[in-house]
Amino acid sequence: MRVLVANHPLIAHKLTYLRDKETDSPTFRRLADELVTLLAYEATREVRVEPKDIVTPVAPTTGIKLSNPKPLVVPVLRAGLGMLDGMVRLLPSAEVGFLGMQRDEETLQAITYANRLPDVLTGRQCYVLDPMLATGGTLAMAIRYLAERGADDITAVTLLSAPEGIDAVAEELADLTIPITLVTGAVDERLNEHGYIVPGLGDAGDRLYGVVD
Repeated sequence: MRVLVANHPLIAHKLTYLRDKETDSPTFRRLADELVTLLAYEATREVRVEPKDIVTPVAPTTGIKLSNPKPLVVPVLRAGLGMLDGMVRLLPSAEVGFLGMQRDEETLQAITYANRLPDVLTGRQCYVLDPMLATGGTLAMAIRYLAERGADDITAVTLLSAPEGIDAVAEELADLTIPITLVTGAVDERLNEHGYIVPGLGDAGDRLYGVVD
């Protein structure tokens, strides 16, 4: 698995305010949206394209366009939804699927509870959106789920990642032969005893949408 940490002053600036516990949900959502667009720029460097002949006001020329089948963007519910707009802003012609997964807080294992994806993804390039790569269970399961349906190039986009999570995903998916890339805004220090990233930014879903009592 290839890991790309998108080091950039604007990314670090936005992450600082995302981490701040005083940042309210509306501001958090806006910053996450802006940050994902920056990360999407890095994540799509190898998006598949093909030639396209056009005529400018001056002369004929050949440009490029996205290849078919179009990329598939897959936010992992629910927190991944907060990253969707920022990603499709850069890839407006991409198709979108949804994958519902959650972490059992006792076992820290990922559980799949819903999916709205094509049954066959043969030849598809997929982008998985999940704000936090903590223990790695959810992301590894999501990537394998797509690979088993035929996806042949998968890029995961996260706001933050923990070293333990990166190692766990790489180990869990070592048997896959397709290209797998992780693009993340930062790699933090570690996981704590509850499986949260340190220093992290807390629970991304709660901070995006608030806590429902």
